[in-house]
Parts: sequence; structure tokens; C-alpha cells
Amino acid sequence: MRRRASLVLLSLAVFLAAMAPTLRWYAFPRLAKIPPNQYQEMVLEARPATLLDYGTLKAREVEKITIVQTLKGNVEESKRIERGTDRDVVVWDGLSYVMGPDGAMVSKIPERYVFDAHTQEPVNVPGEMVDGDPVTREGIEFKWPFLTEKRDYLYFDAQTRTSSPIHYVGTRTFRGLEVYYYEQTIPWTRVPMPKTMPVEGITPDVIASMGLTRWYTTKRMFWVEPVTGAPVNGEEIHKEELRGAKALTGKDTVTVFAGHVKIREDYVADTVELVSSNRTTVLLLVSWLPWTFTVLALLLLALALWLEARSRRPAPGTAPGPAREPVTPPV
Repeated sequence: MRRRASLVLLSLAVFLAAMAPTLRWYAFPRLAKIPPNQYQEMVLEARPATLLDYGTLKAREVEKITIVQTLKGNVEESKRIERGTDRDVVVWDGLSYVMGPDGAMVSKIPERYVFDAHTQEPVNVPGEMVDGDPVTREGIEFKWPFLTEKRDYLYFDAQTRTSSPIHYVGTRTFRGLEVYYYEQTIPWTRVPMPKTMPVEGITPDVIASMGLTRWYTTKRMFWVEPVTGAPVNGEEIHKEELRGAKALTGKDTVTVFAGHVKIREDYVADTVELVSSNRTTVLLLVSWLPWTFTVLALLLLALALWLEARSRRPAPGTAPGPAREPVTPPV
């Protein structure tokens, strides 16, 4: 009976020992992914801010600027692209909608971002765009990979349509979570005018005909939860200028927008709560279950060996059998 029990325990130990690496190295890379139908909304504010009045071409300080960023999963496009790439693909249709203190539209810039659901690597296909301009992304945007590493990453900047390193600065604590802090600085760069302008009749072509060019710089900061790769907070110190305006305003440069952009507090709290929940799910696959299965396998193995050793001992109180007389061979 003990031998049978030891064989059962040994079988369970072998099963759990095999499941531990299977969960970590086979199941996790396949199960941990961004759902194709995900919808996210984030509200950011700059208080106070400097904003250009396009009617007078003069900058003025305003109480606040509000930026509403939405990312909507396009399931139909994801399925269409997957058929041609043999990968799990996510398509995010994004919109950055900027409003002045009165709620009037300042600018709106749509994006289409196509990436691998597991690794967050960009999938370069026709349809990728920023404000209607085709782009070929390199690096990440919006989200870091699962199990983010303490290193620099290439990060795509939608204003310049280019990628450059975003630097790992250090590990910090944010709202009780251990996070990795990253910074990226985009130097002054000439960028396209938004195709949708806040004043009727003023278009990018009209701006260009006046000899004006748009320039931009920003310092971008992210606090990233490393298990999920999701930012729990983000800020930008953002500046935009129109250059070549001396003939119109007497100054060569006019500020279009300047401000320290931060995520609104209620959205920070909701993001931390969501990421904390997702972190638990990922840790189950990548750490908690594999380690639990490993420890259980070792305990079951020890118990199986102990039962096997006991089964080989005579039962207590059992008298040894009579000694056999030696057999004398015939002469």
C-alpha cells in the first residue's frame, strides 16, 4: 500500500515539476497579451499654460489646457492584419484632443498604432499613421513590454514621427507600487502643423504661405509598473513655437503652447488600481504558480521517497523467519 502511495506521489511531483517551467516559459508568453478590443481614456491637464490666439497671433496665459487621449481597439482591423502576418496583432485607433479653458478645440491629432499583442513590438503594415501621414514606427509607444527591463527603450514620438531612446533613470515607489522611471527629451525639432486647426479658414497651407514653421520640444516622463509594462503616471514639459513670424508680429518666434502636462488625479488613481489588479494576474503566471508548483513537487518527492523507504522495512513486531540450515552438498 505504501509503495502504491509513493508511486502516486512521485507521479504528482513529476507533473508539478513539469508544469512549473511550462507555465513560465510556454504558457506565459502566449497567454499574456493585450486584448484587441481594449478601450482606454486618459485626461491630462496643464495648469497654467501659455496658448496662442490664432486670430491675433499673440500668446496669452490661460488657466488650463485639457488633453483627452483615447485609445480604441479596432477588432476588425486586427483580424484582417492577423490573417496576413500570422501574429496576434492589436490595432489602436488613438485621438489626442486638446481643449482650451473654454472647452473649445485647440487641435486634434488621430493616430493608428499597430503592434504585437505579446511583445508590444510595432507591426509595420499599411494604415499606420499620425494625423493622416503614413509612418513606420520603431520601438514602443504608450506601453512597455511585459516584464519591463532596467534599460533604455526606443520610444516613438508622434509629433516628430521619429523614434529615439527613452532612458531608464531608476527604480522608485509610486502609490505603493515599485515602478521604473523613464525620461526622454526631444530637442527643438521642426514638425508638421496639425491638419485640423482651431480657426476656420486657417489651414497648414495658409500657415506655410505666411512663411511660418512649427517647432516643438518636450521632456517626457513615465513611471512604469515593470510586471505589466503599463505606465501608472506620465508627465510632459511641452513647448511649441511658430518661427519666421517677425513680419507679422515683430518677433521671430511666437509660443503656440507651453505647459507642464500631468495626468488628472482621478485618472491616476483609476490607473493604479487597474494596473495593480493586472499585475496580480501576470505574477500568477510568471512567478507565483511556477514557484508554488516547484516547492510542492519537492515536498511530494521527499514524501514519496520516505514512503518508499518505509515500505522496504519490516513491520514492527514481526518476528524474523526461522533460520535455514545450510545444505550440505553430497559427497
